[in-house]
Amino acid sequence: MPSFIEALKSQVGRKFLTGITGLLLVFFIIFHLMGNLAIFGEPNAMNEYSKFLHSLGPLLWVARAGLIIAFILHAWIGISIWWNKRKARPQKYKVYSSKGGPSKQSLSSRSMAFTGIVLLVFVVIHVNTFALGDTETITVAGEQYSDLKQLVIDTFANSALYTFGYTIVMILLGTHLGHGIWSAFVSLTMRSKKTSAIVYTVGAIFAVLLAVGFLFIPLYIYFAGGCEAALISCN
Repeated sequence: MPSFIEALKSQVGRKFLTGITGLLLVFFIIFHLMGNLAIFGEPNAMNEYSKFLHSLGPLLWVARAGLIIAFILHAWIGISIWWNKRKARPQKYKVYSSKGGPSKQSLSSRSMAFTGIVLLVFVVIHVNTFALGDTETITVAGEQYSDLKQLVIDTFANSALYTFGYTIVMILLGTHLGHGIWSAFVSLTMRSKKTSAIVYTVGAIFAVLLAVGFLFIPLYIYFAGGCEAALISCN
C-alpha cells in the first residue's frame, strides 16, 4: 500500500486526496449553512447552536483540526496541480470554449485556482471576525450565552464593505463548487458517462443553492435593517 507521501506525489493519489478533502469540505459547508440559517429561527437559536458546538469540548477541537488539515491539504494540492499545468503549458489559449463531455471545461473549471485562493483568504478573515470575534454575554432563562447572533447582525447591518465582499465571495464559492463537486466524484473513481452527466448537473444546481443560501443572509440583514427585519427576532 502506498504511503501518504507517495500518494501526494502520484497524480492518481493527488486527485483522490483532492476529491476526499473536497467532499469533506462540502459536508462542512452544508452543516455551516444550516447553523447560519438558525438566525431566522427562534430568537436564541443561533446562540444555542454555538453553545452546543462549544459544549463538545475536545471533540470540537478535533473536528476543527481535521477541517484545517483538510482545507490546507485541499488548497495545497489544488494549487500545485494548477501550477504544474501552467508550467507544462506556459502559453495561454487565445480563445476558451466550454467543452462539456469528459473534461467539463468551463469558466468554473478554469477559475478553480483563483476562486480557491480567494476562499482561502476569506476563511481567515471570516474566522477572525466571527469565531474569534468579541461577543457580548447574554442570559436567557438563567443560562449564559455568547451573543454570536448579535455580532453577525451588527457586522452585516453596519458594514457595506463586509456585506458585499461576503456576497462576492459566496458567488465565487458557488463557482468553485459548480465544478468541484463533479470533479470530486470523478476523482473518486466514478467513470460512467451517464452518471457523470447527472452528477455534473446536480452538483451545479446544488452549488447555486448553497451560494444563494449563504449570500441571502448578509444581504437580507443589510437591506432589512438587522433586528428590524421581519424574519429576524432578537427578543
